[in-house]
Amino acid sequence: MKLSRKMQTLAASLALALATATTTLLPAFPSYAAAPQVRVQAPGYYRMMLGQFEVTAVSDGTVKVALDKLLSGEEPQQIRRLLENGFQKPDQAETSINTFLINTGGKLLLVDSGAGQLFGANVAGRLQQNLRAAGYRPEDIDAVLLTHVHLDHSGGLSAAGKRMFPNADIYLSRNEADFWLNPANKAKVDGPRASGFDQRQGFDQAQASLAPYLAAGKVKTFEPGVELFPGIRAIATPGHTPGHVFYEASSDGARMQFWGDAVHAQQAQFAHPEIAIDFDVDSASAIEQRRKAFADAAAHGYWVAAAHIAFPGIGHVRSDADAFAWEPANYSLERLN
Repeated sequence: MKLSRKMQTLAASLALALATATTTLLPAFPSYAAAPQVRVQAPGYYRMMLGQFEVTAVSDGTVKVALDKLLSGEEPQQIRRLLENGFQKPDQAETSINTFLINTGGKLLLVDSGAGQLFGANVAGRLQQNLRAAGYRPEDIDAVLLTHVHLDHSGGLSAAGKRMFPNADIYLSRNEADFWLNPANKAKVDGPRASGFDQRQGFDQAQASLAPYLAAGKVKTFEPGVELFPGIRAIATPGHTPGHVFYEASSDGARMQFWGDAVHAQQAQFAHPEIAIDFDVDSASAIEQRRKAFADAAAHGYWVAAAHIAFPGIGHVRSDADAFAWEPANYSLERLN
């Protein structure tokens, strides 16, 4: 049917009016692209099942470390190259501080306590808030298992002389306690190294962090090799510190080792286990323990949880030609079943 000229003019006018109205109305809709940026990281925890045990990595945050000054055992340019190839700034390498919760069903155990506020404001110190985000409270912790008492592993135990885990016993190896809690040993370690790190400062910090637990009779020492709780045993790995230990959790045939400070610079030390760090009390022994740990984990395929591997610090070690490589855990929902 043919429209009259009058109808055609009316239709054109209506179309123009609708287009104008639509254009006019468009700005009334909100522009979501202009929403403010949040700039807050997600809560720092990651959870998986290990047999019947629930393991939760809980972040204490990160700290920037001048690894180019602290690492040794290879030419400086080689160390810088390894770090840069791993997309780390050699003089400001952002390093994770990881702690780990083991819920055995009967006990809630925390491996290491982070640094607390000992690195200063806005550096690390996230353990308490991330613990709560993960569904637990500090007063729920039955025991804190210290791999060693350097400040980024024991600094979060207390604040202003107050126990941050009021119901927890603190477990550390007898050799570790004997070394750090005896002020006379301060004279037996080296003074400041070229990097500026001074091992002697660890004595005062260790004693301050443990003091409120010692006063309450809550510090328990042990000889490595014993089973501290069903399915949880300690393994002697002296070198980084005299009483450094790994912890191993075993449940239904699944195993995970908690390595403490076997690794500080994953970009360099898996490829070159001979690279040491100034934080070691005995670098030669620390290197020997690292090689042994890498080889054993690669040979047997068990899980590893490490304090300074990029959060959550859980994964496997594999052999890679004449060296080793780290395979991080694949993000999974199935491991919660």
